[in-house]
Amino acid sequence: MVPLIGIEEEYLIVDPRTRHVAPRAAEVLAAATDVLDVVQEITRFQVEARTPPSADLSELGSQLRAARKEVASAARSCGLAVVASGIPVLGTVMPSPLTDDDRYLQGRALYRALQDEISICALHVHVDVPDPEHAVYVGNHLRPWLPTLIALAANSPFFVGRDTGYASWRVISWGRWPVSGAPPYFGSFGDYELALQALAESGALLDAKTVYWDARPSPRLPTVEIRVADVPLDVADSLTLIGLIRALVVTALTAVRRGDRGLPIPAEVLRAAYWRAARDGLRGDSLDVRHGTLVPAAVMAGRLLEHVRPALAQAGDLTFIQEGLDRLLRKGSGAMRQRRAYERGNDLAEVVDDLIEATVA
Repeated sequence: MVPLIGIEEEYLIVDPRTRHVAPRAAEVLAAATDVLDVVQEITRFQVEARTPPSADLSELGSQLRAARKEVASAARSCGLAVVASGIPVLGTVMPSPLTDDDRYLQGRALYRALQDEISICALHVHVDVPDPEHAVYVGNHLRPWLPTLIALAANSPFFVGRDTGYASWRVISWGRWPVSGAPPYFGSFGDYELALQALAESGALLDAKTVYWDARPSPRLPTVEIRVADVPLDVADSLTLIGLIRALVVTALTAVRRGDRGLPIPAEVLRAAYWRAARDGLRGDSLDVRHGTLVPAAVMAGRLLEHVRPALAQAGDLTFIQEGLDRLLRKGSGAMRQRRAYERGNDLAEVVDDLIEATVA
């Protein structure tokens, strides 16, 4: 049976005149009365759209397009716009204006200046799994492929008026948090539970929801949640990533049922692969952590496709994802398209204008 998927996408609110992010999410949410499920996020620069669970990528695509268009329409009614970018391109964002919520304010007291750059937007993919133990072992199997997903999804090269030199500055900024980035390797579910107990004792966790690893058992749903990707520039890229992620989970579940708990890649090697993928995206080389060798990012994308090919074929998604991946490699990631927009006008306002248009294309 093909697992159900649930999607969360986060978007930034911008002033289309200044192109700066605008702390007016509450107004947009109030205007977005007909959207499937749009909610507040940690800062007043952001909103989040959620889809109902579905096993059909085409249906998920329709839901995401409807959500983006509804949020954009609500923003326009307030004289605003929305963009799908991993991090703000322009504007004053530090410290970020937090949404008026007791939990977020408690987080400010706990995490302090880490929240200054928290205006980041990601794609979260929930995939059904039998239980949290399976979710932990799935995370082990996903670890070698998370850098490739970072490169494919990279969509945050500019941050508040500056070219960071990275394809995904969101990944770098987010990586400073105490429980973020690639999940550790766990040899048993008991080891996972002991780690969470120690993290809670250290004060690094506000609650179960602040386990922010890029693959984690959901604290509230029977799913594994993969949160490694920048929010993609357009829905076509989102669907390509969603299909690859589900296929990775299905492939991992098959291995776990055979008793295979995954390859224990050293954390420091995976951290270096994260850095390389976030810096170069699809333009450079990627570290294949299974072999410790550098190969072109496009080659790693091809290896990922081959790894999940049986799962894609089983779901009936192989042709769709193969075409989507070819398109993504041909036209470039969101980061590459942002840079091309900048080169057209040598102006970051041009980048924001392109983001506004592409978000609902």
